[in-house]
Amino acid sequence: MTEPPKKANIRVLFALTLIHFTGDFYNAFTTPLLPVFAGVFALSLTEVGVISGLGRFLSFVVQPNVGYFADRYRTRFFILGGIFLSVTAVPLTGAAPSYAVLLCLTALGSIGSAMFHPSVAGMVYPYAGSRPGFAYSIFNMGGTFAFAISPLFITWYVSDRGLAAMPWLMAPGFAVLAYLFFTVPVPEGEKLESDTFFGTLREAFGQVWQWIALIWVIMVLRAFVAHVFRTYLPVLYVEEGFSLVSVGAMITLFSLAGTASGMIFGYCSDRIGFRKLFFCSFILASPCLLLLVWAGGLWVYPLMFLSGFFIMATLPLGVTLAQTLAPKGRSMASSLMMGFAFGLGGTMTPIAGAFADAFGIRPVLACAALIPVMLLLFVSRLPEPRKT
Repeated sequence: MTEPPKKANIRVLFALTLIHFTGDFYNAFTTPLLPVFAGVFALSLTEVGVISGLGRFLSFVVQPNVGYFADRYRTRFFILGGIFLSVTAVPLTGAAPSYAVLLCLTALGSIGSAMFHPSVAGMVYPYAGSRPGFAYSIFNMGGTFAFAISPLFITWYVSDRGLAAMPWLMAPGFAVLAYLFFTVPVPEGEKLESDTFFGTLREAFGQVWQWIALIWVIMVLRAFVAHVFRTYLPVLYVEEGFSLVSVGAMITLFSLAGTASGMIFGYCSDRIGFRKLFFCSFILASPCLLLLVWAGGLWVYPLMFLSGFFIMATLPLGVTLAQTLAPKGRSMASSLMMGFAFGLGGTMTPIAGAFADAFGIRPVLACAALIPVMLLLFVSRLPEPRKT
């Protein structure tokens, strides 16, 4: 007699999604405020670049280590502590008296983000019931939606009230933190016993490490393409006469499209599996991105939506597939597919910038647009876990 499928715990899943939304909402304040910080502290472009790259670097370095500890020690420290740092440090950047303090506060906010992501993402699967793909897509939606609306909110808020009013934004963050304190359970699962980082990797991934490595490579290159387009398309469009407001709307559209596609593809993954959806995403992403590179006028907006829709659709798929293959190391798997892959993809962006300096932005974007279709060879080798 087979057991009935376990029901999803909606209350816990809502809390996990709220964590993702809140943390990413606060950590997304910094990028749209870079021009303001540059004016206040008379920063060079290099100093502005340090602020921008700090978060990606810390995600790159911190998340796998947090994933390691989260799988060894079942505790809420990383979750609640990470959110506390994010909702405290980021609003305080508005009151930073110097560039050095601004960097320290930015670093603390980024560390907070890197702390809660692996633990929270690793908790989704056990509470998802029979629909882990869809549950993770909802969780992912919390983050992508936050990144879409946060720049619009913080630019309005600072324009209306000034940087000095940012610390008041800690109040709603603390209210959310109080709710989470009474709602979020201690992470479930079997503790890993190894005392070393690499021993933990072997224990967590065992014989599936090659599949995990393959998924990770795909996720790094997917993140690289998304970073390159989000970084250099605004520069190209401003040079060609689009207003900053128009460019901001395009980036928001790109992110909202990824929010929608993540939910749709996550829902479908529970029914038709992962590999077909990876194929669909990448084979459609390349032509959309190529058309976007050469588009002009109002065509930019629908192509921006379609490009974001397909290139960002596989983020929840990669994480869920890795967690399915390595149930003992879900936090570590999440940190590799989210923070480590996202951070490495971001740190590779200057490579595209160097080529853009030499050959121009459009040719480099066109080459980056071909990467998804080239990844189909790797996608064809992905495993397809059986549905129970």
